[in-house]
Amino acid sequence: MIEHVHDHIISELQQNTKTDTIFILSAIVLNFITLGINSGIASKEISDPTDNVIMALFGMLTFVVNIVAIFGLTKGKQTRHKLTNGLLKMYKDQNVEGYYDATLTGNYNTRYNLFILVVVISGITSIAVPFIIK
Repeated sequence: MIEHVHDHIISELQQNTKTDTIFILSAIVLNFITLGINSGIASKEISDPTDNVIMALFGMLTFVVNIVAIFGLTKGKQTRHKLTNGLLKMYKDQNVEGYYDATLTGNYNTRYNLFILVVVISGITSIAVPFIIK
C-alpha cells in the first residue's frame, strides 16, 4: 500500500509541475505579446482615439492573467510543500529519509519565488514600457 501512496504523491507532484509550467509560460508569452502590440500602438506617429482603449484593454488583460498566474503559482508552491512533506514523513517512517535531502524544500520555495518574480517583472514591463513610449 505504501508504494501506491508513494506513486500517487509522485504523480501529484508531476501534475503540479505541469500546471505550474502552463501558468508561467502563459503569463510570460502574454506579457511579451502585450509588450509588442502596445509598443507598436504607442509608437505610431498619428494616434487614433481607440489606441488608448486598446492599450488599456491589453494592459488589463495582462494584469488579470498575471494575477491568476501568481495565485496559481502560490497554490502550486503550497501543494508542492504539502506533498513533499508527506513524502518526507513516509520516508522517515520507512527509515529511508537519508536518501532525500530535506533542504530541497527550501530550494523549491526559492524557485517558486523566482518564477513569480519573473512573471511580475515581465508583466510590469509589458504594461509600463508602451505608456512610457507614448
